[in-house]
Amino acid sequence: MRDVPRAIKSDATRNERRGRRVTHRRVDVHVVVVVHVVVVVGFVVVVVVAGTMRAGGGVAQTSTSTSTTVRVELGAKAQKATGDAKKMPPKESFWRVHKEELRELVPYLWPAGEPLLRVMFAASVVFLLASKAANVIAPIALKTAVDRISRGDGRYLTPIVVYGGIRFGVSLCSELKDNCFAYVAAHASRKISLRVFTHVMDLSLRFHINRKTGAVIRACARGSESFANLLRYISFQVAPIFLEVGLVCAYLFSQYEWYFAVITASVIVTYIGFTVPFTEWRNKFRREMTVADDAFNQKATDSLLNFETIKLFCAEPHIGETYDAALRKTQQATLKTQRSLAGLNLGQALIIAFGISASLALAAKRVISGDMTVGDFVLVNTYILQLYVPLNFLGTYYRMIKQCMVDVESMFKLLKEEKDIKDEPGAKDLVLKSKEDARMEFDDVVFAYNPKERLILNRVSFTVDPGTKVALVGRSGAGKSTISKLLYRLYDIQGGVIRIAGQDVKHCTQRSIRLHIGIVPQDCVLFNESIEYNIGFGKIGTGEIATKEEVSTAAEHAQFDEFVKRQPLGYDTLVGERGLRLSGGEKQRVAIARALLKNPPIMVYDEATSSLDTHTEKQIMMAINFAAQGRTNLVIAHRLSTVMDSDQILVLKEGEIVERGDHVALHAKEGGLYRDMWDQQLNSRSSKEDRVASAATLNAF
Repeated sequence: MRDVPRAIKSDATRNERRGRRVTHRRVDVHVVVVVHVVVVVGFVVVVVVAGTMRAGGGVAQTSTSTSTTVRVELGAKAQKATGDAKKMPPKESFWRVHKEELRELVPYLWPAGEPLLRVMFAASVVFLLASKAANVIAPIALKTAVDRISRGDGRYLTPIVVYGGIRFGVSLCSELKDNCFAYVAAHASRKISLRVFTHVMDLSLRFHINRKTGAVIRACARGSESFANLLRYISFQVAPIFLEVGLVCAYLFSQYEWYFAVITASVIVTYIGFTVPFTEWRNKFRREMTVADDAFNQKATDSLLNFETIKLFCAEPHIGETYDAALRKTQQATLKTQRSLAGLNLGQALIIAFGISASLALAAKRVISGDMTVGDFVLVNTYILQLYVPLNFLGTYYRMIKQCMVDVESMFKLLKEEKDIKDEPGAKDLVLKSKEDARMEFDDVVFAYNPKERLILNRVSFTVDPGTKVALVGRSGAGKSTISKLLYRLYDIQGGVIRIAGQDVKHCTQRSIRLHIGIVPQDCVLFNESIEYNIGFGKIGTGEIATKEEVSTAAEHAQFDEFVKRQPLGYDTLVGERGLRLSGGEKQRVAIARALLKNPPIMVYDEATSSLDTHTEKQIMMAINFAAQGRTNLVIAHRLSTVMDSDQILVLKEGEIVERGDHVALHAKEGGLYRDMWDQQLNSRSSKEDRVASAATLNAF
């Protein structure tokens, strides 16, 4: 009698299992359908994005005829073009274009002679692998703990403790990885930044005249950091994501049905297939924002540098409007970037939601059928969340990688800038045994800033003997200041020869030439440092640091020490940005003191008194006359009264020397250019007393 219920129970159990198998098959069908839906949705998203990209990246196209195309760009005005739209040539890969530069910079991450940094780099890789391995093992410990709890097993504490320890190990390895690589990245950024900065400083004057200071500064600053960030994002952020995906898919495939691995891989592929092209499309907005940001920073830098000019011309409202216009462009570009980011995030969230739903539905079905435990369900859910959370940042990483590429590309563009003026292979240092050897010769010199434009100097020849003073005068644009630039080899001549002590400057190193020449410029731009630093700067090029006594002596000879002594901080007084806290005469005295401290055998005075009043001019001329003693002197002057005592005066007109001689001879030449300029300057004096004084000076000659 007891066997009858058992038989009935056995039949019921078999029927229940049979029903479960039927349900199992039905659920399998549903799961397969869900998987196909996920894949189809992913491909639809990719197709939509690809269609958008082909349409011009947010550009709608409508044809009015077979030969006319209208392109409407997002955020821009409609532009009509007759004829078929020209297709842009495909852009070469960043890695292919800049492979040589990258090869040169990669060793900065594995620097020779820096064993500590090499150990840090190796340790960061080890900690990376350890963190990913722990990240894969942790859910297994959690599964064990959940299974024991569901069975009522009292040994659940051990796997929980192990799980907690592994999770802490993941965080610990991640932090150690970041900190170890931070040492390498900081060193690489500093070295690369120094290389870029020194390269920019070595570039010729032509580059610096045409440069945009703000953009160059940002390219130097961002480029070096972006290079280290670029490698960090690729090696320590993106690559580990795919490493972890591979490990998880392999585990799911080996321990559970292949559906889990297929769903996970399909979602990853769909996610990447959506994220990469969408982010690539968004990069144009990032570029617009970068360009607008550079323009904004350039405008801000330019305005701050020209603060005094803005004040003098009451141009604050105009500058405010241009500043606001630059800000408006930056704002518009930022809004475009933000709107496109919202679309990217929503698309990614949709794909991940489908993936999570499909995986959890399949896991729940297996738990109900008894093929999986609750711990397995938790493990699958944990793996999925662990994979999809970093995937949320894949678009961000991709965008940041592309942005780093843009910044690094700007840096590479600077590094590719070639010097216009280069030392010849085997160039030797200029040799001057004494000041008596400092003889300058210009022999049939021909020069033009642009060979296709007019000549600035046309077959100019003259000689400046040691211990003499030769003056260059002429109207504006005659080529006077150009001669000083050529002497310094800031430009190379197209014809003729420039010699110093019988040595062709073209065959001498630029540094050795400039070490032997001192200059007092018309506009002395100073560093925002102390008076002592600015005067002592004259000796820095020699590799020595001027002492306080040397600076004081140079200032005394330049008639500047009395002014310094009246300052509360003395030689520690800051001169302000570009020396704006000093007057024109005070800045000229600093320039003279700096040149005296350099103690060169050749001195150039480039209109050193043209912007000074008569009283200050006389004081400056006394300092210049002291500096000229025993040296070879070339004076470029606008005021003829300052060069009357010159041994020879050269009069330039349209790049040619049209007159030469001393003051008396040139003044006596009726109808000459020098006499004409003298008379004009004499008649332009503001008072009768000045004219009488000038006439008395003339009579003395």
